[in-house]
Amino acid sequence: MGIEIERKFLLLDDSWRTYVNGQTKIVQGYLATTESSSIRVRIQGEVANLNIKSMTIGVSRAEFEYPIPIADAEDILANLCKRPKIEKTRHYIKQDTHTWEIDVFEGDNRGLIVAEIELTAINEEFKRPAWLGQEVSDDERYYNVSLVKYPFKDW
Repeated sequence: MGIEIERKFLLLDDSWRTYVNGQTKIVQGYLATTESSSIRVRIQGEVANLNIKSMTIGVSRAEFEYPIPIADAEDILANLCKRPKIEKTRHYIKQDTHTWEIDVFEGDNRGLIVAEIELTAINEEFKRPAWLGQEVSDDERYYNVSLVKYPFKDW
């Protein structure tokens, strides 16, 4: 079983931008959600994946990801996914042995910026940058699957 251990944070200011060492555009859409899981398709740069993720709230969740042809992903996004699609630019910041992913949302979620860090253990220590704000790992409003139902513009 694939397990994702990820912590999510808001940001205090834009000072994180000076540390960015890469970025990519992401478009994703959700095909289905149940009480126990979500199924999404994502195009990230030139790569497309189908992803199944448990709906567990918190830092650790089951996750399975499979590559699919980009043309298939484009068709699925255009014709089968719920609206609004999630559109964002992901910025990468390397810090020690970790990479921070800063998602700057667009479309109906414009104005939302969230930092994420993937860990190898729930209790793994990591350095907190000065620009890091409140942790929102347990707040389901910040989950991408929730941003389809309740976009940031409606908060």
